[in-house]
Amino acid sequence: MQTRTVRLHAERILKIEMAPVPEPGAGEVLLKMAAGGICGSDLHYYQHGGFGPVRVREPIILGHEAAGSVEALGSGVSGLTIGQLVAVNPSQPCGRCRFCLQGMAIHCLDMQFMGSAMRLPHAQGMFRDHLVVPAQQCFWVGGDVSAGEVACSEPLAVCLHAVSRAGNLVGKRVLVTGAGPIGTLVVAAARHAGADEIVVTDLTDAALQRAQAMGASRTINVAKQAEALAEFEADKGWFDVVFECSAASPAIRNAIAAVKPRGTIVQVGVGGDTAVPLNMIVGKEILWIGSQRFDNEFAVAVNLISSRSIDVRPIISHSFPINEAAAAFEVAGDRSTACKVQLTFLP
Repeated sequence: MQTRTVRLHAERILKIEMAPVPEPGAGEVLLKMAAGGICGSDLHYYQHGGFGPVRVREPIILGHEAAGSVEALGSGVSGLTIGQLVAVNPSQPCGRCRFCLQGMAIHCLDMQFMGSAMRLPHAQGMFRDHLVVPAQQCFWVGGDVSAGEVACSEPLAVCLHAVSRAGNLVGKRVLVTGAGPIGTLVVAAARHAGADEIVVTDLTDAALQRAQAMGASRTINVAKQAEALAEFEADKGWFDVVFECSAASPAIRNAIAAVKPRGTIVQVGVGGDTAVPLNMIVGKEILWIGSQRFDNEFAVAVNLISSRSIDVRPIISHSFPINEAAAAFEVAGDRSTACKVQLTFLP
């Protein structure tokens, strides 16, 4: 059997190509893919050929946010049934390195992450009609939700992990800088975790409207109302926790100015090197924490989406069939209109 794939050869050279589909082996399942979301890293690969030191050095099938239905089971697989809708966890830690053995699989030294160009050979991704994966990477979905919603499990897991890094949010005042797909899902995750007040900043009204739909108390377009942040920066800052989701230097500075003394900044957005006001970090005794990917949060994300305890539908802005993948990537790059752009596969 052959399957269509979305394969990136170089910057903006995206091709729909055929590839063989193996039979599922022991402990594996064959999935008929249904929906897959375009992530920021996919966009960086497409627009710039990579990000930071990570470069596309060979053709790579993109995609690490996806859902599909079980079409065939390999020997020894239990707990899954034919036709069942599942979310696919793209992380494959080795289970043997010192971090895996210390319970920090998120920092695995031999991590395989689908659709990533960090390693060579690259780890091929999920933008294809059919996919064979280990059964342990498949999480069955309950409830009456769409495949598009289920495909948001991976980015929601990223945000649940970020929220967990901040500690107890019950009753806390929260600022989220950047209202892209991750920022808006951080809003939902923080609201679910009990945050009392959530203010969101961004440069576009469309993004801020989605943030409000996901649970923001107030939104500020800093391109039009930069002075509105002044009230939160007075008297050494207002917010207990800031989730910095943009990696933009002005937003990082705003986060440092608006967080209260001994407050917490969780850095979710990633980018290159940037200058930061170290004196203010020291003077306010700010706790600045990094957050990357996820671990056990993936299963939690699937359950929250399945029950619509977190409703991800407001972030899904566009959907394109696989044969229009190039158009989908172009739309995904337009933040004035797009949030989460998804591909759909075989019916």
